[in-house]
Amino acid sequence: MTERFAGKRVIVTGGASGIGAAAARRFAAEGAKVVIADRQYKGEDVAHKICAAGGVAVFQPVDLASPADCEAMVRRAIDSFGGLDIAFNNGAVAGAGMLAADEPEESWDRIVGINMKSVYLSMKYEIAAMLNNGGGVIVNTSSVAGLFGEPGAASYSASKHGVIGMSKSAALDYIGQGIRINVLCPGGTNTEMLAEWMQNPEIAAKVMLAQPIGRLASPEEMAGAALFLASEDSSFMVGHAMVVDGGLTIR
Repeated sequence: MTERFAGKRVIVTGGASGIGAAAARRFAAEGAKVVIADRQYKGEDVAHKICAAGGVAVFQPVDLASPADCEAMVRRAIDSFGGLDIAFNNGAVAGAGMLAADEPEESWDRIVGINMKSVYLSMKYEIAAMLNNGGGVIVNTSSVAGLFGEPGAASYSASKHGVIGMSKSAALDYIGQGIRINVLCPGGTNTEMLAEWMQNPEIAAKVMLAQPIGRLASPEEMAGAALFLASEDSSFMVGHAMVVDGGLTIR
């Protein structure tokens, strides 16, 4: 495997499992030094395995809804590796699974606070670090739910729509200063988050029926798309929301 990211300093949020863990492993395998940021301490296991395989990674515990934690996350990259070149802001929580007017305010605040505000907070400190380097690349994870409405997922869909809009605006704000920002919009992916929903047989049947490709994506497939957006292979892409969904949105 070529080392597209040799020497690059990378943050991956939500790096303890799923797409984030797959991306962290792939970045490290391609030469990057990776900060795995997550509130789940199994992110430490991901970092240990990367190091055991000859890569470079550290774990940083973080509450992505906390400004202090997001600042500390970026500081960890600077202190450990000397700066920040790439950020994959992937941390998120699942939707509430209830009608819009039935969702408690606390649930709405939690989902929007983590899925959308965390991207704002992460970028706030990541961009400052990247400006000191003369530029960088940010990839924010939204969802196909950020492109259309999803019954029973008003707060989740709102948060993911917000990630796209925020990323497009920030992309215009900073492209002139050498920071390139794009968005990954995954479809159904075989992660722990989706597994919670798939425990309901009715939801599982609907999810699988909606997949023209006939299966869910693997986290590794989504990681490959994220790394493409983070690499020089996508150097002319700015503010783009890239859909990777097995055909779901073309029906």
